[in-house]
Amino acid sequence: MKAKDIKDLTTDEMLEKEKSYKDELFNLRFQLATGQLENTARLKQVRKDIARIKTVLRQQELNK
Repeated sequence: MKAKDIKDLTTDEMLEKEKSYKDELFNLRFQLATGQLENTARLKQVRKDIARIKTVLRQQELNK
């Protein structure tokens, strides 16, 4: 997900997306630990998406 797409979301939608990404990250880490994870690049991608959402939320907070 790109930062441009994230900025188009409402605050509630961003928080919901962040929660779903955190759940996905937990599941990916669990799969990695058990040796079932096939796409290890997804870990990095999900972490970056979470960071993008947090960055946009912080920018909105500072602009208020």
